[in-house]
This record gives sequence, structure tokens and C-alpha cells, in this order.
Amino acid sequence: MFSPESGTGFSAAAPARARRIAVCNQKGGVGKTTTSVNLAAALARRGGRVLLVDLDPQAHATLGLGVDRTKLGASVYEALNEAQRVEEALLRDRAENLDLLPGAIDLAAAEVELVDAEDRENRLGRALGLVDREYRFVVIDCAPSLGILTLNGLVAADSVLVPVQAEYYALEGISRLLETINRVRRALNPRLEVEGVLLTMYSTRLTLARQVAEEVRGFFGEQVFETVIPRSVRLAEAPSFGRPIFEYDGQSAGAQAYAALAAELLARRRMRPDGTQEIRTTGTRSGGEGAGEQEHSPRLSVPATEGEEG
Repeated sequence: MFSPESGTGFSAAAPARARRIAVCNQKGGVGKTTTSVNLAAALARRGGRVLLVDLDPQAHATLGLGVDRTKLGASVYEALNEAQRVEEALLRDRAENLDLLPGAIDLAAAEVELVDAEDRENRLGRALGLVDREYRFVVIDCAPSLGILTLNGLVAADSVLVPVQAEYYALEGISRLLETINRVRRALNPRLEVEGVLLTMYSTRLTLARQVAEEVRGFFGEQVFETVIPRSVRLAEAPSFGRPIFEYDGQSAGAQAYAALAAELLARRRMRPDGTQEIRTTGTRSGGEGAGEQEHSPRLSVPATEGEEG
């Protein structure tokens, strides 16, 4: 198991540019934005600068860092339309070592405006290319849909982290997301890989949560992070105070879980060989009704790695 203290943080050598991680699931209510904000904050606390990109028209990641989305001079919307405005839109030091490229309500219009735009799927990547050498990681909070905005996130990203709620219908819609990832990889972004699948809103007191966790691990295998994110009142409260969980309650189970997730992600990245890995979209689901039937399930050649509420 990974502890919050696992590892020593980033390696001394700075990368040529930031590693970009898109946090994506078109199913709402899975802890996508909570994970984006707190994973970004956890990585930033380990010593390297991190950029959080709010690509969700609801702009909840922006609100979660205490920014009024209605009073922005510029946002990711302007950066999508004019890449050079990305510097103008950046909000520095919203938390320790953490910058924000904020979202705005205007992003809803971008879904329509970009449909016929030239090079529409590369807008975010072009903007990030102007600034991301400042950072070790860029974490992209994608929209809860598979439209143009999410496509921009996937084309800009090196990898995708998929949060999955430890509740009924946990796997609903994942097949479509994985097919989208593979289409993007084949046509637009050959380096794109799955960073991992993260179980969220997990309660050790619920039999259903344990059953769902077992099913998800059986379905995705080594791609599932060992770390699970607990169902936590403190995690739910933190955004209303405009602070990541580490600033709101650093001793809470949620803070410990996201610190452990950052440690595990860094350990996996050190262990993973360089180069693009295969993403297969069919696999056999074991056990239960329909065993032996082909299901849409990604399989990566990922090396094996060696909370509770509150």
C-alpha cells in the first residue's frame, strides 16, 4: 500500500515539458473535479510546480480554488480562441506551487463555436505549449461529456486518469470513454495512454462498495490504483471554502488519500518504461452473469506495483 509519505517527490532533473494528465469521465458525480483539484494540489506539495486546467463549463475546479468565475478578465475560453492569451488567463499560486487556468461559463458556448473552427481539437494543446515548460505536471479537469472540450483535453494530454465511483452502475459509460480514447490515440494523439482507474467515494462500511471495487479490479486489473478515495464529509466541504483538502483539513482521510494517490502515481511513473503502451478495448469479464462474453475493457502492459470516512 502507498502511504502519503511514500517516495521523495519529483526527480531532480526537470522534464522538457510538463506531463499532462486529463481527468475524465463523462458520467457526472464520480469525483472528477474533486480528484482534479486535490491530485493537482497533492503533486504540487511534493515540490514541483503544477498547473490545474479547468475545462469544465461548470467551472467547479475554479470555484474550488476560491475564484469567482464571473469576475475573470480572461479564462481558458480566451486561451482556446487565442493561444497567446493563456499567460493573461493564468492565476498564479492559488495554492502551494499550484497555478490555475480557470474555467468560465463562456465555455458552454465554446462547444458550439469550435465545431467548425480550424484545427479545433488542438486549441488547448497549442495554448499549453506556450506555458507548460514552467511545470512538472498539468492536470486537466475535463467536461463531463465527450464533446469538443473533452476532445481538446484528450488531444493535449499524455495520459487519462479515470475516476470511478464505488457505487451501483460504476462501469456505466466507461466503454464509450475508452473507445474515444482509442480513437483519439489512433487519429490525433498517438502518445495518449491510460494513467489509471481511481475508485472514489469508497465506504468500507458498505458491502456494495466492496463488491463494486472487486468488480472494477477484476475488469481493469493492474490499471486500478491501489489507493482508493473515501466518501468524506471534509472532501465535500472543502470546495465551498475555496481550498484544496490539504489547506482545509490536512489530517482528514481525504487529504491522506490524495497524498497517497500522488505518491502512487509518481511511483508508477518511475516504474513504467518509456514509450507508448498498447490500449486494448476488449477483454473477458470474469465471474457472474455473462462471464466469458466479450466486454469493452482496456488492458495496458503496466508493471505491477509493490481510508476511511471523515
